[in-house]
Amino acid sequence: MALSQDQLEARARNLRLLLLDVDGVLTDGTIAVDGAGTEFKAFSIRDGAAILWAQKAGLEVGLLSGRASKATARRAAELQISLVLQGVADKRAAYLQLVTAQGLKDEQVAYMGDDLIDLPVLRRVGLSAAPRDACEDVRQRVHYVTQTVAGHGAVRDFIELILRGRGRWEALVRAHLT
Repeated sequence: MALSQDQLEARARNLRLLLLDVDGVLTDGTIAVDGAGTEFKAFSIRDGAAILWAQKAGLEVGLLSGRASKATARRAAELQISLVLQGVADKRAAYLQLVTAQGLKDEQVAYMGDDLIDLPVLRRVGLSAAPRDACEDVRQRVHYVTQTVAGHGAVRDFIELILRGRGRWEALVRAHLT
């Protein structure tokens, strides 16, 4: 279901919301737990920077995760992401509630997921993506598969594609040169 560059750019121009899965997208899917039960996750600085760029470019960013985690809540707060849905067993139902509450149409939303639980949302949105190491059934059904793997810049890759499609990438690069 891959799209041409022109089709990707056209869809990127319509976006108002970028939704991201967490485990297997913003992280490599590994969850470490110490002896006291404290959970640890590793998040990419590159992904975090890109999320901030997307927000500056006028996109709202939200998280839609099947697992509830204090680490996810903390990372969301650090990145000023207020739209955080965690512990969601039925992502399709949560997505439908979200777009209705936000007054959005499917074509105004991008979503990045990595596993079967994400398919109901990936099939609805205007622009869908998966990290390079997502399961095969997901990679076959999204508009874009990143060059990088989850937790190591896959979100940054997708955001760069979106910002290029919206004509915002070159200005961002120039801003960092001055």
